[in-house]
Amino acid sequence: MSTTETHAEHTVDEHAHGDGCGHKKIEHGDHVDYVHGTHHHALHGDHYDEHESKAEHTVDEHAHGDDCGHETVEHDDHVDYVHDGHRHALHAEHYDEH
Repeated sequence: MSTTETHAEHTVDEHAHGDGCGHKKIEHGDHVDYVHGTHHHALHGDHYDEHESKAEHTVDEHAHGDDCGHETVEHDDHVDYVHDGHRHALHAEHYDEH
């Protein structure tokens, strides 16, 4: 799995993620990411880095669904599945990272 980190569009002063901020939190390794729109923010000093990654499996390897054991997140006209700290959305025969 590849991971790209870029600086997010806001600082801590503009909006601080945490309990009660209104964004879903997801454990991600040794820190917490906050789902902000279609991407994840992780605290880094006085700003947030965006954590994006590619989904690492096909439908044949693991199919998300009602009994797959992963938390669901409503996302526009579909459902994302929280998988190892990131969100998967079905796209043809693979999962896109959301």
